[in-house]
Amino acid sequence: MSAEKMILVEETFQRALELKKMVDRWQDSHTRCLWQMTLSQRRNPYATLRMQDTMLQELALANKQLLMVRQAALHQLFEKEHQEYQQELNDLGKAFYVERL
Repeated sequence: MSAEKMILVEETFQRALELKKMVDRWQDSHTRCLWQMTLSQRRNPYATLRMQDTMLQELALANKQLLMVRQAALHQLFEKEHQEYQQELNDLGKAFYVERL
């Protein structure tokens, strides 16, 4: 793997880590907000259950979004590598077989 590819992969990985850290920070702040609820709200178990359910749904959506971002970055990397391989083969006078319909 060339140095440029490694740098690109590392940057993508760093972005994914930053998104994960952001989700973790959001989860921590959400937990702190739950702790700071008033006593009457803490005594109401249904409100707590609704808030926990909402938090779980939002975390699931955040994880899904993080997965989509990572998949898009990986797809972009594979596409770029495929184009580079095609260019290298073209320079050698060879090419990929592409079936045209």
